[in-house]
Formats: sequence, C-alpha cells, structure tokens
Amino acid sequence: MFSNKAAFQREFKRRISSLFGITLEEASKTEMYTAIANMVRESVMETWVNTNNRYLGKKIKQVYYFSLEFLIGKFLEQNLLYINALDVCKEGLGGLGISFAEVCSMEPEAGLGNGGLGRLAACFLDSMASLAIPGHGCGIRYKYGLFNQKIIDGYQVELPDNWLREANAWEIRKPEKAVIVKFGGNAYMKEKPDGSLEAVHEDYQPVLAVPYDTPIVGYRANTVNNLRLWSAETLNSSFDFASFSHGNYTDAVSYKYSVEAISEVLYPDDSNYKNKILRLKQQYFFVSAGLMSIVRRYKKKMQSLSSLPSYIAIHINDTHPALAVPELMRILMDEEGFGWDEAWSITTRTIAYTNHTIMPEALEKWPVDVFKQLLPRIFMIVEEINRRFCEQLWRAYPGDWGRIADMSVVGDGFVRMAHLAVVGSFSVNGVAAVHTELLKKDVLKRFYEFFPEKFNNKTNGITHRRWLLKANPSCAELLTDTIKEDWIHNPALMGKLAVYKDEKQVRDGLERIKRQNKERLAAYIADTTGVKVDPASIFDVQIKRIHAYKRQLLNVLHIMHMYNEIIDSPGIDMVPRTFIIGGKAAPSYYYAKSVIKLITSLASIVNGDPRVKGRLKVVFLENYSVSVAELVFPASDVSEQISTASKEASGTGNMKFMMNGAITVGTMDGANIEIKELVGEDNFITFGLTVEDVLTYYANHSYSSLDIYSADERVKRVVDQLTSGFFDNVGAPKHEFGNIRRSLLDYNDEFFVLKDFDGYAKAHEKVDELYRDRKRWLSMSAANIAQSGAFSSDSTIRQYASEIWKVAPLK
Repeated sequence: MFSNKAAFQREFKRRISSLFGITLEEASKTEMYTAIANMVRESVMETWVNTNNRYLGKKIKQVYYFSLEFLIGKFLEQNLLYINALDVCKEGLGGLGISFAEVCSMEPEAGLGNGGLGRLAACFLDSMASLAIPGHGCGIRYKYGLFNQKIIDGYQVELPDNWLREANAWEIRKPEKAVIVKFGGNAYMKEKPDGSLEAVHEDYQPVLAVPYDTPIVGYRANTVNNLRLWSAETLNSSFDFASFSHGNYTDAVSYKYSVEAISEVLYPDDSNYKNKILRLKQQYFFVSAGLMSIVRRYKKKMQSLSSLPSYIAIHINDTHPALAVPELMRILMDEEGFGWDEAWSITTRTIAYTNHTIMPEALEKWPVDVFKQLLPRIFMIVEEINRRFCEQLWRAYPGDWGRIADMSVVGDGFVRMAHLAVVGSFSVNGVAAVHTELLKKDVLKRFYEFFPEKFNNKTNGITHRRWLLKANPSCAELLTDTIKEDWIHNPALMGKLAVYKDEKQVRDGLERIKRQNKERLAAYIADTTGVKVDPASIFDVQIKRIHAYKRQLLNVLHIMHMYNEIIDSPGIDMVPRTFIIGGKAAPSYYYAKSVIKLITSLASIVNGDPRVKGRLKVVFLENYSVSVAELVFPASDVSEQISTASKEASGTGNMKFMMNGAITVGTMDGANIEIKELVGEDNFITFGLTVEDVLTYYANHSYSSLDIYSADERVKRVVDQLTSGFFDNVGAPKHEFGNIRRSLLDYNDEFFVLKDFDGYAKAHEKVDELYRDRKRWLSMSAANIAQSGAFSSDSTIRQYASEIWKVAPLK
C-alpha cells in the first residue's frame, strides 16, 4: 500500500483532513481508525474490481456461499497483514506517537454471527480469496447482530449489539442493485390464452433488499472476493404523514419498523409466534435477494440459464438457506419461463448442502400454516416438490407408507427444511468423518439409502492465517524459523515441526511464547473481570456456545469436586489451575442461562475463599467474540472439548486450540477423533463414552443416572451441593439450580454428564501429571501445532472446490 513510513504518514494526515476537516492533533482514535480503514479499502479497490472483471471475462464458474451467519471479526489488522502493509502502518503510527493497538481497538466487531457456523463461513471466505478461488458470501446485514452479553449479579443479560452505530468503513452500499422480495398475499395458477398455466402472486408486501458489499482480501494473492449482505428497507417513503397529522405517531412509522425488523437482529428469540415468523422471513429474504441478484448478473454475461450449473454453484450452509431450492425454481419458472422438469434439473445441479447437526431441534421445520401464509407461492412449489418426490419414493418402495411419510418434505403439518435441502441438492456433506457416518446411518439414513451418490464428508477447517499468523505472531515466527518453509501458503508443511518437537530450542521457545500470551490474557481478565489470575497456573479453557450437549456442566461439577478436595485436604499437592469459561446462551434457553449463573456463582465461592490459596481460580469471560478468542487461544494450556459423543458435528474451536499448542481433553466426538488420529494417543487426553456407547444407551434405555449418583460419593456430593444451600452466600438460593439437578436425576441425565464424570476426573489427574513434566508437555504442544495444518480451511476449501463445486483457482 505504501512504500515507506514517511509515505504512510503523509497520506494518513491527508486522509484525516479530507474526511473530517481537522488536523491529526485534533483527531480522535475512532477518526484515526476510520482514516486508515478508508486508506486500506481504497488500496484494495482496484484489485477488487479487477478480480470481478477477470471472473466475468474468462466466464469461469463461481461459488456463492449462502449463510445466515458470517462471524468475520475485525478487518483492519488482518487486511493490513494480507496486503503486506502492517509493519509500515505500525511504524508510521509509532513515529507519530500513536498506538496501533489503540487505533485497532476502535474498530467495531461485526455482529454477524453466533458461533462455529458463522466462524466457519468466515474462514471459508478467507481461504477462497487466498487460494484465488472465485467464491463469494451472501448473508444478512444485521443492524444489531446477536446481542452484547453482560453478566449482572451472575446472570446473563442481553443488550443490543449496536455495531453499526458508527459507519462501517469496509462496506459499500449498492442501492442500484436492490431487488424486491415478496411476502404474503395470494398465489394461484392462471390459465393463459394458449392453455398453459402461469403463476400469479398478488396483494403481496414488497420489501426492498439493498446490498452492501464488503471486500474479502486474499493473503498476498492479488484476489479480492465479495461478501454481499442484504439490508431490508421500505420500497417507498416509510413515513405516513396522514397518520402523523392525526396524532397517530406510532402508526406513522409502523410499516417502516416492520420491514426493517427483517434485518434488525440475528436469531430473534423465537419463543413467541411473531418472532417465529420473523425468522422465516429472514431466511427467505436473503435467499430470494441473493438468487435474484445472481441470476440477473449471470444473464448479463451468459447466453442461457440452461447452462447455469456450469457457471454457478450455490452452497447452503446448514438448513437456514434451504429455501434456495424452491426460490430458484420460482425464478426459473415464473420469471424465466422454464417448465418444471428443466427448472428442477437446473436447480438440483446447482445447489449443494452442508449439514451441521444431528440435534433434532436444529433440523428446522416450519408449521405449514405459517409457511403458507408468509410465502404462498413458495409453498405451492414446495408442495409440488413433495408430491413428485413422494411419487418417486412410491415407485422405489411400493406400499412402504411409513418410509414415505418419514422422508416427505411436507408432513405432520410441517415443512421439513433438511429434507427439502437434501432432495433439492446434488451434494450433501457432513463436517467430520463421524458426523457424516451418523448422517448416513441414523439421522438421514433413508435419504442415504435413496441418494447414496449425494453424501460425502468434508471435515471443517480454520484459517491458519488469522488463528496463528495474526493471533499468535510469535509462535508463527518460531514455526518459520524452525522449519524454514512457506507454511503460510502451504499449511501442510507445518507437519515438519514434528521433527523438531523434542529439541530444546523449540521447547524453550514455545514455553516463552505461551507465558507471554498468558500474561497478556491475564491482564485482559484483570481489566474486564477484576479477577487476578496466575500466568504460571494451568490455563484450562472451555470457550463455546452454552448448550447442554457441550457439557459446560460437566466442567463445573468437576471444578466443584476439585474445590471440595482442597477444602477437605488443605495440603493437597496440585498444579495451580485457572479455569476459563466463556460463551453465550440463547436468550430463551433458560437451562443454559442457569449454567452461566452456576459458573459465576462457583467463581465467587472459589475466588473468594482464602483456604484455596491461589490453587484454583474460575473466570467467566463476558461477551465472548472473535477478538476475545484471539487472546484466549494462544494463551490456553488445556482445550476442553467434552461434548457428549455423537452430539458435536465437528467443532472448530478444537482446531484453534490445537493450532496454538493447547492439549485437548476430549471425548471421541466430532473432529476430536480426527485430531487424535493425527497427533497420536500420547498427545491427546481421551475420556468418556464412545458414539457407539451413547447410541446403545439411547436405544436400550439402559442408563440410570441415579445408579451413578448413588454409587459415586463425589458425584452425590456435587449434585447435592446444587440445592443444599452451598451457594446461598453468593446470591444463589437453594432453588436456583433445582432445574439442573432435576435434569441430572429426574430426567435421567440426557447427555451422560454423571456417567462420564469419573473418566473426566481421571483425565484431569493426567493433565496434572503431564504438566509437571515440562519437556513432555511442551513436546506434546509442538506435536499438536505440527499436525494442525491438516485442519487448515485451505485444505477443506480445496476439497469443496474440486469434489463438490468443480471450480478451479483463477490462474
């Protein structure tokens, strides 16, 4: 971007003046951030335009990745790194007496995702751009994102995440490319004079979908792809002057608010009817807008939509964008004049689907009455898809009504979105080897029997550029100095570090770097929570969305057990341990919110008890985000990946911890299995039931949590403490955690927390033993870093590109 420090400083001062009409001395840190972001965006603009023109000019196939979430994090430091201007910027600001870190902290974090699903989508965009693969994102420009999590009196409180309070320096509004999305009204088939039928959709509510484009910069790749996010706006003036004049002030703006609500908040609380409708509106809104935009753009350069699958791949990230199937059918038939058979052929050769879950509640389904009222024309198409698919099934399985009912797209009063996605796509992939096998053998077993050619596995990945090169630059430098290879462009080369894992220089370097990162995180914890933690202690971390199957509860019950041991045996010999837990609970998920209250209550007891003598600390990190993650992963010693076997589709946090040298304590679930296979049993701490064990217990109903409770005094004690008054003095009366106790005993511990307790406790005894042997522990850490290159999203995207999308990098 700039050849030297002086050139940067000149342009920086000029930009402050031209944007804000002030001198550098008068500028705030926010204005400084905006000026530099503006400089960076302008510097990549030509490449952005050229990339697009190269794609169109060469008429090569392009990928559009539809996702309800894109948890992209902050852009400034990453983009500077990617265009090789980071050092110049730091030096230039330093020469002016300005802290680069302070300027970066002014960037608002885009509130466009919740957890692994959105972070995966962001990693995939990064890899596509860095590999020069023609791929773009399509989502919603949420005004308020998910929510800001505040912990007040130990409880999660949700506050608006107003990340767009200041202008977003990276996006460009494209009003000339807006499209109209239709909701409600009446839809029917009308006979034309020639006897053919045409669809009529009338009396609908039009919503203007306005695109905002954000450049996705590839790492030193001369490629800038696009993330297009859609904002819902009113078609005409949204102000009802007549209502206002009559004193009906709310009515004057009610239409505007009802429309803008579509792109207001990520995952509105759907425990009420209105928000259920809003969620369905969101899903159709961005799918319809995205597909209309793609088709319009395609028609400008290509001859016939019959060739669409040769030039366009639509990938739907989980079931949220599954309405792409009927919407593409609607566009092809109603707007482009195709008959059903040809439209269906085009659609089912264009759309591919990734399944991310086996949890029944996450396999979305919508009540027919809600669906039909909101999307009447789309429902007509879904009904016809269902009718034709059921006819296919009848021909394949005559008389097997149970199978047909089980596989139908519409059934029992619901539209089943996972079924729609499978039927309407040419590829269905899971996201870890064990997850894909569970899809084939259990969750989607009958679909696999009918469509075996569609199913394949693509294990998730993470971008090593953000999670190592950016988040842990000292470790990245050590890796480069040790292996002398360009692992940044070819992460598979990271494996060469394994040769040096036992060398003193590598071990010493890793220990020094880990300590520095732990001190940095300790300072952040002290600043944000007031808790002082010891960087010499084991940093044992569980960071992820709060959910029963992820088993934060198992972690907490074990911490309670460790606390009990310290109180019972004051002279106990143990390596000091700092347990760090973070993550958000969905606003209506009251069980998960109770677990957060349990964690914070336990933290108050443990951290405030002088008898503990610093051997145990508990920290709950408020408002977990990508930026917080960039502090946490490099500083972690132990990675808690303890979901109930068979429940976690893959996980990506496990890969980020591994890449930064943490040792996994994990069940054989999701990608944990593949991590263990790569690093070897000696470098992974395993415990708990296997997938086969869990499925057998579910099938035979042979598990009794009461038996465990009665037989294991440790378990009985911590479960009883939930409601014994143990937490009375920290603002949690006896009844506070009664629901958690009931889940374990009255409802038979659905996720086998008590069953796995003993194995988990033994795993932590092993952590204590191994950590004392510094040579051994650091060798294990190096082994994990070395093998983490296999989980780079570059590798994953290459598989998607060659095996599913059939696209090649632009030369």
